[in-house]
Amino acid sequence: MHPRVRSRWAVYLFLAIALPASSLPALAAELKVVAPNAVKEALAEIAARFEKETKHKLVLSWAGSEAISKRISDGEIFDFVVNTSAGIDRLAKDGRLVAASKRDLARSGVAVAVKAGAARPDVSTVEGLRQALLKAESIVISSGASGRYLEQLFQKLGVAEQIKHRIKQPPSGVQIGDLLARGEAELGFQQVTELIHGKGFQYLGPLPAEVQNYTVWSAAVHTGSKEAETATTFIQAISAPESAAAIRSSGMEPMP
Repeated sequence: MHPRVRSRWAVYLFLAIALPASSLPALAAELKVVAPNAVKEALAEIAARFEKETKHKLVLSWAGSEAISKRISDGEIFDFVVNTSAGIDRLAKDGRLVAASKRDLARSGVAVAVKAGAARPDVSTVEGLRQALLKAESIVISSGASGRYLEQLFQKLGVAEQIKHRIKQPPSGVQIGDLLARGEAELGFQQVTELIHGKGFQYLGPLPAEVQNYTVWSAAVHTGSKEAETATTFIQAISAPESAAAIRSSGMEPMP
């Protein structure tokens, strides 16, 4: 080795040993993230700011909450996982996620929409919602958290038997708004966040307060993550006061 080159490597080695870690430039990490479509708008905005401020890279992927649970249960590894609070708990119990890393991020309610050109029923009251269900020729609900709740609600409203042959329930991750926009259903239900800013259909609003149901969205670190520290930092960024505006504008409410 040339003496000058050898000397240069000696300097690098000395710096690596002599300087404290805090004085050396931090290496940017790459986080593999999976989250439900229901939080996509807010999380994408927060992620962009996080990348800009930290120089870390986030590889974002989106799916339905049920699909996320299945993928992780089947062995797929993500550094950072967002799902329903109950879904996170189940995966942590199975040893897939770090239970102690769980943080509740936001909550969202269920909303109603109709296809473009259809009459706009008044769903601001429980009776108005009941009549809209009875009159709709076709109804579409998600296969995720809101869909499970709606099945119970239809029973509670006493309309389950009358409308069961008119209900469509696409696979997890399918956007109800897309089906409404294509005219494949007349009346649709999904998380507020997935309908409020959609195009090609008419957004009616959230369910009446008396029958509203909120899904809490939580995050946790995967037990197989090699970037657990950075993933925890991202959880903290979502929970920070600076992220509240993005969460609210998407139709969710930040968790305290």
